[in-house]
Amino acid sequence: MGRRATRIFRLGDEIAALVEAERQLAEELVMLRHIDDDARRDAAVSESPLDRADARETAADVARAERNLADLRRRRERLEAKRDRLIRRL
Repeated sequence: MGRRATRIFRLGDEIAALVEAERQLAEELVMLRHIDDDARRDAAVSESPLDRADARETAADVARAERNLADLRRRRERLEAKRDRLIRRL
């Protein structure tokens, strides 16, 4: 097997790992959004400073998870483009 083919297989493994990480983070994001929704609702109903602080924290968690998910997608897309270029040259 040639060097390019080995690189293509290695990229495939990295892509598969990123796909799995994306899947897991997307599932976690669903849960975080539910928690955030509950925290925002509690803060609106109770008007408690502690509930408002919790709502801010959960909103930050959701934003962080969304940024991380976008980063994983960008990394995966870059690797897929690189893999596709190598395949075309093969």
